Amino acid sequence: MELNGAQILVRTLMEEGVDTIFGYPGGSVLDIYDQLFQSPIRHILARHEQGVTHAADGYARASGKTGVCIVTSGPGATNTITGITTAFMDSIPMVILTGQVPTQFIGTDAFQEADIIGITRPCTKHNFLVRRVDELARTIREAFYIASSGRPGPVLVDLPKDVMQARMEYQDVPAKRQARKEPVFLPDTADLEQTVAMLKEAKNPVILVGGGVLRGRASEELREFVRKVKMPVASTLMGLGSFPADDPLWLGMVGMHGMYYANMAVSNCDLLVTLGVRFSDRVTGKLSTFAPRAKIIQVDVDATSINKNVLVHLPIVSDCKSALVQLNTMLGNNGLEDLRESRRHWLDQIEKWRVEGALTYTRGELIKPQMVIETLNRLTGGNAIIATEVGQNQMWTAQFYRFNEPNTFLTSGGLGTMGYGFPAAIGAQVAFPDRLVVDIAGDGSIQMNIQELATAVKHNLPVKIVILNNGYLGMVRQWQELFYEKRYSHTNISGQVPDFVKLAEAYGALGLRTADPDEVESVLKKGIEASGPVIMDFLVEPEEKVYPMVNPGAALTEMQLGRETGL
Repeated sequence: MELNGAQILVRTLMEEGVDTIFGYPGGSVLDIYDQLFQSPIRHILARHEQGVTHAADGYARASGKTGVCIVTSGPGATNTITGITTAFMDSIPMVILTGQVPTQFIGTDAFQEADIIGITRPCTKHNFLVRRVDELARTIREAFYIASSGRPGPVLVDLPKDVMQARMEYQDVPAKRQARKEPVFLPDTADLEQTVAMLKEAKNPVILVGGGVLRGRASEELREFVRKVKMPVASTLMGLGSFPADDPLWLGMVGMHGMYYANMAVSNCDLLVTLGVRFSDRVTGKLSTFAPRAKIIQVDVDATSINKNVLVHLPIVSDCKSALVQLNTMLGNNGLEDLRESRRHWLDQIEKWRVEGALTYTRGELIKPQMVIETLNRLTGGNAIIATEVGQNQMWTAQFYRFNEPNTFLTSGGLGTMGYGFPAAIGAQVAFPDRLVVDIAGDGSIQMNIQELATAVKHNLPVKIVILNNGYLGMVRQWQELFYEKRYSHTNISGQVPDFVKLAEAYGALGLRTADPDEVESVLKKGIEASGPVIMDFLVEPEEKVYPMVNPGAALTEMQLGRETGL
């Protein structure tokens, strides 16, 4: 049959299993939108292209599917850059469809022309410019294959307007690669045998997990592995949720704002088994002092991430799932049960560190932000999908909310993008309409994409926003207090923020506020039980700091514990 490019595009998207697209229309994509109007694909209209990409990102993280978004040419395309880079840094599978001026006008500085291929080359896994309609279907299939295979990431497809209007006799076109299964990166058997030998020799071992476990869908295999080896488990920020926080072997997050006992365990272990970890500076602290006594095993699907920041003793190029499946088979039914007692002293030492550096805070007349998150965790039983913005709100969430299930913590780890959390929460709510989805935000970061409240109201998405309102750009202020003698240069935004309750009402949502610690629970309950989107504005202690904290350039053992720990 004869179809135009827009019809072929929508048909191919449906064949790839796409049921939801996040987007914002414009002139160069009108033909595509005309076809979407007639298709069963659900379109979520955001209010800004950055919100579009973050929503597709949140949808992908929560659901495990490839997120899809569409924007127009020029400023529509360039407005996606932050969202694309956020997904790229955190290895999130996305396909971004951008409109482009007709092919004959490319390079002429035409109205709303931008070289989005050149602009996004450093922040996409791959990108395509479709110049002919007969290339379109194959290119779209390739984009989905690349986005979801190996180390996932965003793939951009630039679609000139004349290509969308061109017609051809259409026949189904398969991808260049005939195998449509997720590629498997199998580990070397000898390396796994050496891993088992190192596990048996270790006296003070630790497992460190990262986002690669979640992206590789290996959480169940990880849990089986831990049951067999009886080793304590720590996590990077991006790995939270891959192992249950209520398990006795859970150590919590490592790094700059990691748990005291997690940092101490990693710093004193003799074997560190890392799974899907790329060793960012926020995880390692001073590189020369990171896990100085340990032999390090690094399992990662991306060979370029191995030995990139930390030199390891045993590199294993493999997706985490394949490696763990084979290790679990090698360990057999009993695992390392015979070594359990010989490691008792190590687990006892970790327990001492756990008690010594437990997270606490002192309740006063003002609301402590930690209390808000701790109460939210208790009320939800740790079963909500939580998105965060970036800064103090992000770190307090990582510390005080206990994630027991994979893909329930959505946060910008690599890029640290303010304004990420709320549209990401919208994407997650679209993926799971019946689940509780909460965005934990600061009063600064929530304003980055507050316009997406219209999206939540329009599509009846009951996302809950918990604002820890301290009147500052909190994390920057904390650094100014600690390192710049309290010169709060342009971080005090008190008096410059809107009335969030009135703002919620202006958008058609519910707004709640309290400054009373005794009302925290009741406000959270009312917000959670409300049927639609809600802003809960908690006026918290203005100069509360996130502890523990490892200063830049310091070792993980050189933690500032602060008054919140009582040490």
